[in-house]
Amino acid sequence: MSEKISVLIDEEQLQERIKVVAEQISRDYEGKCIHVICILKGGVAFMCDLVKRIDVPITMDFMSVSSYGSGTSSSGIVKIVKDLDQPIEGRDVLIVEDIIDSGRTLSYLLKLLSERKPNSIRLCTLLDKPDRRVVKDVNVEYVGFNIPDAFVVGCGLDYDQRYRNLPYIGVVSFED
Repeated sequence: MSEKISVLIDEEQLQERIKVVAEQISRDYEGKCIHVICILKGGVAFMCDLVKRIDVPITMDFMSVSSYGSGTSSSGIVKIVKDLDQPIEGRDVLIVEDIIDSGRTLSYLLKLLSERKPNSIRLCTLLDKPDRRVVKDVNVEYVGFNIPDAFVVGCGLDYDQRYRNLPYIGVVSFED
């Protein structure tokens, strides 16, 4: 089986929207320092583009969680692969994610991180699939794009660890 990738969101659209989201974050956090937590691996490309455009002070940390394995849909079981290096107590936390699908992973992370007593915690995602949401209590403050229910790659998102480096968001279709 081979994959075909068609462009859903081109590079220019991506970068323009990331700029707009960064401006909104900068306004909302004016006078504060944001502790950005990037969810690895998919969130890295988006986070790098985003933080370059945020004009308030930031600190960064990384978490790695897994709920997909090598498939194309979430297993529903969240596993912490890499935890934070720094405490978040009293900090204004911004979780940066590549995509929110069912909401299970982010719901789990929100509960886990809230127990660590941050001053505030907000979510930012490049892509959101609201039609796929299973967990309804996930409030995403900053969304790059709402997308349809399709399997997407590029700008950090992968299929079996490939295609993360595409400068656009593409839809994967499978051919025999």
